[in-house]
Amino acid sequence: MVLVFPLISGSWGFFGHKKINRIAVFTLPSELMAFYKENIEFITNHAVDPDMRRYVLPAEAPRHYIDIDHYGESPFDEVPRRWDSAVTKYTEDTLQAYGVVPWHINLMYRILVKKFESRDLSGILKTSADIGHYIADAHVPLHTTENYNGQLTDQKGIHGFWESRLPELYTDDFDLFTGRAFYIESPLDYVWDEVEKSHHAVDSVLGFEKALSSDYPSDRKYSFEDKGRSTVQTYSRDYSAEYYLSMDGMVERRMRRAIISVGSLWYSAWVEAGKPDLSSTNPLDLEQFEQEQDELEAKKGQQKILGRIHGD
Repeated sequence: MVLVFPLISGSWGFFGHKKINRIAVFTLPSELMAFYKENIEFITNHAVDPDMRRYVLPAEAPRHYIDIDHYGESPFDEVPRRWDSAVTKYTEDTLQAYGVVPWHINLMYRILVKKFESRDLSGILKTSADIGHYIADAHVPLHTTENYNGQLTDQKGIHGFWESRLPELYTDDFDLFTGRAFYIESPLDYVWDEVEKSHHAVDSVLGFEKALSSDYPSDRKYSFEDKGRSTVQTYSRDYSAEYYLSMDGMVERRMRRAIISVGSLWYSAWVEAGKPDLSSTNPLDLEQFEQEQDELEAKKGQQKILGRIHGD
């Protein structure tokens, strides 16, 4: 038996990201849903690709968060929403150091519009799966603070607790059918607004757990559960239930909002591209597409290794 102690999981966990992308498909109008539903397994399974890339691409991590509180007491008044204005004010190195998720989502949105315009079906799917991940990240409160894992308040582990443990325990009870996707006039402003909503919940995420922990018997806070061939230490079901109830549905609300945001940004990119017909007489060979992507990533990895060897 292998004992594994609490670890920080990726945003929403693999389980949550896959569910968000999958259910977002059903927010789309019928003429767009047909294409996404036909390829729903790809959209679902590849929802976690950005988290996988974090292990091999140093530039990937900042795309998942923004430590907005680094920029002062009123950061949403201080940080320009436009990338070029923010770079002028803070430098690109500073922005990268503290996260770029709203700007990266806007970049991915522009790429998705281009994929729709050219009817690049495999590109549409890959970009849709990726942008779904980043949009979902922007709806997680702890992705908007320097205290992202409670490390500054003696709450280490709360990151995975809020966005992975709780969804895995309670998603079956969530109402995740959010209604129809809608057109977003300004994707950049929309994403910034959602980041601000996420950030406003940070005090509650941290404060409720801090209060609960101070009164909770320490020997009942954690438990051991089997995960595959490992036994992991995790937050106990009783402790999780107390914390979940104290937030009065916050996790469900943020997941619901993530779903409708993903669907709406997919839909908006399609509308902006002129609502192209995505039906094809040549069905996508997704197996070949995935193999080509794997080969491309392997080639990039080899080039990085060779670059280090030759000092490039």
